[in-house]
Formats: sequence, C-alpha cells, structure tokens
Amino acid sequence: MQTILGANGQIAIELAKELKKKYTSNIRLVSRNPKKVNETDVLFSANLLDKQKTEEAVKGSEIAYLTVGLPMNTKMWVNQFPIMMRNVIHACKKHQTKLVFFDNTYMYAQNDTPLTEESQFAPVGQKGRVRAEITNMLLDEINSNNLEAVICRAPEFYGPGKTQSITNAIIFDNIKNNKKLKVFISDTTLRTLIWTPDASKAMALIGNMPDTYNQTWHLPCDDFRLTYKQFIALITKVYGKQFEYTVVPKIAFKIGGIFNTQMKELQELLPRYKRDNIFVSTKFKKRFPDFTVTTYREGIEQIKNDTIILNRKSTK
Repeated sequence: MQTILGANGQIAIELAKELKKKYTSNIRLVSRNPKKVNETDVLFSANLLDKQKTEEAVKGSEIAYLTVGLPMNTKMWVNQFPIMMRNVIHACKKHQTKLVFFDNTYMYAQNDTPLTEESQFAPVGQKGRVRAEITNMLLDEINSNNLEAVICRAPEFYGPGKTQSITNAIIFDNIKNNKKLKVFISDTTLRTLIWTPDASKAMALIGNMPDTYNQTWHLPCDDFRLTYKQFIALITKVYGKQFEYTVVPKIAFKIGGIFNTQMKELQELLPRYKRDNIFVSTKFKKRFPDFTVTTYREGIEQIKNDTIILNRKSTK
C-alpha cells in the first residue's frame, strides 16, 4: 500500500496517476474529502490535524507521501503545518512507514544565489519560517535514524488542471479569462518553474528507489531559464496571439494589502521576484539521466491544448 496524504491537489493527482501507471495499484488517497483518481484507489477521509485519524490513515502503508497544501494564509500555516508534520512523523514511526515529503523553497534566502540541496535555510517572513520549522522537524528524525524519509523540494509550479501557483494565477488563468496578464515586481529576472506532472513523476520515482532515502532532492526543472518577459513572449509564439502584461510594483502590494488579504499575504514572497531565481536540480538529473524534463514550450503547448478541449466541452 502506498498512501498520499493531502490527496486533492494537482501534485497529488498527478502522483496518483504515476504510481498506478508504474508502481502499484494499491493506493490510498487521504484528505478531508478525497476523490478517486484511479478506479482502484481506496479513499480515506481524515484531518491530519487529528493524531488518531492520521495514524489510521497511514496504517498498513509501505510508503506515505505528504503532499498537503494550505491556502496562502500565514496564521493557518503557523497554526496547522507543525501539527500535521508531527502527526505524520508519529504515524510513520509507529507503523514503520517510509515518508516522502513534498517541500517548497520558502525557507531559502530570497537572493540570486543558485539554490542546491546544500543551501542553508534563511527564511524571510512567517511562512518561510514555518516551512523551515517543519522541514527541520523531519531532518531531525532522519539524522537521528528514527525514520526512513526523503525530502523532495520544488520551486514555483506551473502546469495543467488544478495547478495552484502564482504563475498560473497571474498568467494562464488570465489568458483563460481574457484578462491582461500580470507580472510581480520585475519582468527581467530569471525564473525557475517546475511543470507539476514532472514534479509528481520525479517524486514517485524517488519514493520507489531504495537508495534515495534519508536525503534531500531538488526535483527536475527545465534548465533553460526564462524571465517573465521571455516566458510571455514564448506563450505569444505558442498561442499565435499577442499578450499584453502589466508589471505590478511593490508599492501596489503595500497599498493593496491594506484592503486585500491576498495582496498582504503575497508581500513576504516579493523579494524572490526582484532577483534571479536559480533552482539547481543537477543531483536528480545525474542520478536519473533517463528522466525526460518537460520544456517550457511543451508545457505551454499542453496548457493551450487543455484549454481548447475545455472550451469545446463547455460549448456542447
């Protein structure tokens, strides 16, 4: 049995597909309101804030994948993420279950230094600090040989389906809704984005290899990094349509944050858009040289095609 904890997001959906395709049909999906991805999936309703229910959710699992996400709400992150991580660690230790943790980059310094698995944590703001806290919580268990686990870290997403990311929200969602595109702070800094299906496929691969555990892995991204200006230019070529965009300055977030909770929550992340973001995944690519990374053009083409298909369905 392989279990996905936090099973309703796009990362979890793609992970369930990949596990079924290549590794096992014995998959348990866990969330408050889980929905089947594959016909053979077993559904288990649980709140990971509940220690007992988390134990029950993990019981009988060889591998558990922690992919849970929370809304962009600092108070919720601070109050809930540490509890969920403690409960999952406890459950995995009790049932001798391997843990694969899907992590992000919020705990890293928000500067232009290339990021590797050895980069030191230097979080900016509360969301970054809580991500560092829960990751260190797991690292302590790994380093103490209390738990067999692995950390899979990804930069910002872009992708198909229900992918929730800043890039999807300000670019691809606006394309779908015929709105002007937006870019935060700068359109001339280099960005590293990961295609969500690649992240899930790589995590499934890492989770099912015996030599990958008790370490951190940066998940694979296209090394041909682009600025948002170049990214939107590529979108224009793929769609065959000119897209205009606005660069939203920092002052707009300060003013907007007074009235808009979402803009207030985003302020902590703005330094990363002011500087180049170079996320290095060389370690993974050396270990898995046959893994095919989706190029930005290929990803954009798939999003375009998915949108066309959805539009056709909606007009029937």
